[in-house]
Amino acid sequence: MASKHVNEMSFLDHLEDLRWHLIRIFIAIVLCGTVAFIFGTFIFDNIIMWPKKMSFPTYQWLCNLSNFFGINDTTFCQAEFPFIIQNRTMAGQFSAHIWTSVYSGFILAFPYIIYQLWHFVSPGMKDNERKSSRGFIIISSILFFIGVLFGYFIIIPLSINFLANYNVSAEILNEIDISSYISLIRSSSLAAGFVFELPIVIFFLTKVGLVTPEILKKYRKFALVLVLILSAIITPPDIASQIIVAIPILILYQVSIYISRIVVNKQKKKETKDVRVS
Repeated sequence: MASKHVNEMSFLDHLEDLRWHLIRIFIAIVLCGTVAFIFGTFIFDNIIMWPKKMSFPTYQWLCNLSNFFGINDTTFCQAEFPFIIQNRTMAGQFSAHIWTSVYSGFILAFPYIIYQLWHFVSPGMKDNERKSSRGFIIISSILFFIGVLFGYFIIIPLSINFLANYNVSAEILNEIDISSYISLIRSSSLAAGFVFELPIVIFFLTKVGLVTPEILKKYRKFALVLVLILSAIITPPDIASQIIVAIPILILYQVSIYISRIVVNKQKKKETKDVRVS
């Protein structure tokens, strides 16, 4: 099937091709997830549980920043968080181990996942489009990993610090279920990773003509509102955290405008060149 030209492939051939790409993606996630499962104790002790400890670098930095501005009464400088993590179901820890391994496998295999998706889509592109899209796998992977790190070192500690110290009564103890804690870690990291793919999405939307720099500029105010809403969803409901998260997203939006303008300018130059040749 690999010998068939993309234009000669039927709809069923495309489905078969997609199926094999998805199978390879599945195998990659399983293999990476298996490695994560084997090193489960290390991942839980040094990655999953690290944001629960006050030795986490984000808390240290925010504590030093608070002291610099003379703010001594801050939760970032406390000895420990006022909550414990517990398991209340028989299969709770095993389930947490399995699903953490699956999501870890997805994160580790992300460059290969993008590689497979790219190989499925690229045969339908023109030669000049493929050339102009070189580096797509590397750039998209870097953006994704930066987003995951941003979620892990910024969104997660801000969320844990706010939610762990929030109480409506001294009579209520925070005994957090392991599934709830891991869900926060997982959703914050992956959400940030996908959000940081915005420039890549805008690049391809501009390529197919669905987005232009003018449209992005025109709806910048609406984008600002959406960014603030998104920040409110993935962060605790305090203004400082929302602003911290909103800033990089707004920067990504502005970068997307420049990328869209570059793509449009290249397309115009090519059209002008083709007209002169004809």
